[in-house]
Amino acid sequence: MTTFDERLGAELPRLKSLFDRLYGDRPSAGAELEALLADLRRSWGARPAELRELDEEREADPDWFASNQMLGGVCYVDLYAGTLEGVRARIPYFRELGLTYLHLMPLFLAPAENSDGGYAVSSYRDIRPDLGTMVDFTALAAELRQNGISLVVDFVFNHTSDEHRWARGALARDPLYDDFYLIFDDREMPDRYELTTREIFPDDHPGSFVPLADGRWVWATFHSFQWDLNYRNPAVFRAMAGELLFLANQGVNILRMDAVAFIWKQLGTTSENLPEAHLLLQAFNAVCRIAAPSLLFKSEAIVHPDDVVVYIRPDECQLSYNPLQMALIWNSLATREVNLLAQALEQRHALPPHTAWVNYVRSHDDIGWTFADEDARQFGIDGYEHRRFLNAFYVDRFPGSFARGVPFQDNPRTGDCRISGTTASLAGLEAGDAGAVDRIVLAHSIILSTGGVPLIYLGDEVGQLNDYGYLDVPAHAEDSRWVGRPPYPAERYATRDDPETRAGELFASIRRLIEVRRHTPAFAGGQLTIVHTGNPHVLGYQRGDVLVLANFSDHAETLDAERFGGLPAGRTDRTDLVTGRPVPLGAGLTLAPHEFVWLA
Repeated sequence: MTTFDERLGAELPRLKSLFDRLYGDRPSAGAELEALLADLRRSWGARPAELRELDEEREADPDWFASNQMLGGVCYVDLYAGTLEGVRARIPYFRELGLTYLHLMPLFLAPAENSDGGYAVSSYRDIRPDLGTMVDFTALAAELRQNGISLVVDFVFNHTSDEHRWARGALARDPLYDDFYLIFDDREMPDRYELTTREIFPDDHPGSFVPLADGRWVWATFHSFQWDLNYRNPAVFRAMAGELLFLANQGVNILRMDAVAFIWKQLGTTSENLPEAHLLLQAFNAVCRIAAPSLLFKSEAIVHPDDVVVYIRPDECQLSYNPLQMALIWNSLATREVNLLAQALEQRHALPPHTAWVNYVRSHDDIGWTFADEDARQFGIDGYEHRRFLNAFYVDRFPGSFARGVPFQDNPRTGDCRISGTTASLAGLEAGDAGAVDRIVLAHSIILSTGGVPLIYLGDEVGQLNDYGYLDVPAHAEDSRWVGRPPYPAERYATRDDPETRAGELFASIRRLIEVRRHTPAFAGGQLTIVHTGNPHVLGYQRGDVLVLANFSDHAETLDAERFGGLPAGRTDRTDLVTGRPVPLGAGLTLAPHEFVWLA
């Protein structure tokens, strides 16, 4: 087993170099680095023995998360299980489904009213009282670990709630916290910054700054109650590293690094995706390699595809959401064409070794159409107009739409918005569309077969529908994203074993795909080769010795025999791993509407 001093010796030159690049002009940098190193030694000394054993196991298998055994689930504790104890009670179901990764949405202390769904953190060391305690959290992490399930939580490190003790100290002009946030006495600097920054939530406040009661102005990229931290101050880095390591020692295995694109501010720029943001993540990564080596980072960067991928490195974020694939699955369901999705798999899917995508059909958040305009132009598609079409389609403003999404930050004049809703409601189940179940299964077949960690929003596997009850909750009524965050669908889970119900039909189909994936070594890792099918409605790719073909059309589609002429002699007779039926390709192949095959 690698000792603390050995890891410190290996990582310290990198950490020192990163600190120098970030903070070399700060007189306090040297003292803060020395204090940080002392913090790391103390944190390692407090790390439980079973977590040290896990560190050793995962250092020996750096690609453990790329296994075909991996399956993720994500939920809100209160909505899905009531409390942390309720989550523990659902572990038998998690094992039934096959989960090896559980992402609990924000559960730390946050303001009762203005919490942005928990993303305004008031304390990283306290659980919301209605959910339980930190003792409950640590016990849950241990029980999940004993059942082969890695615990994932959000690490909201770009900003804190205005009720955090650091924020209260800064508001009171406490010298210890005076430089923890970007606070200015007048509008001179805010006006200069706002010449180049963009408004993220214009419905909440204009620009990037909000006024304080004492006349000063504080940077708030998102909501007015979420104050951005000043990472130009090395004391902020050290303080946040302490919070990170505290969570690691409670048994957290993966941190979803929230809003990574925004963590460094620079006058005269957009203050998004700056080089220093990557240096900060690499420095946090080095901290973990020293004092919590099994902890992984998952980046959340819903930005241009070229910017998403640069956060994904073994020495930065080992995992990343795949927002492009998610958006293009929905694009293909709406257009019935696979051009953009096939292009993304061919040109934007590959990642560095020892990293992986987290692939998902939808998340707790809205859907934004993150494809690159230059990619769309290769097919003669105008990106602006195509986004307008997709927005109209998914909020049922387009003739013949099967979707029942709800617009988020809607601008009817321009057609600009993002889309909220559950998978089932977006895919047509709420509208009673005959193809809904097949669309839902098709979408999940893509995330389960393209490589990486497939992530299911729990409840979607039984077809939960939109929850319009959010309109009756004052704190949620103005945020349509809550429509896609329904409470635990007890009735649907109760009928999951009844194939005569929609829930049972869906659950059986998705559960079958999970089982097949678990027993198919070709689905490990992330290597993928696109197969050009010659049919605009049929997606094709090769995973090892498995050929995947998927029909996104509402009609049967045929692939001619010559499409399979390149297969080795005697290899045209294949078996569909999902159904177990033989599939001879020598005479071509016809796929039913929304049908897919995994051909071995």
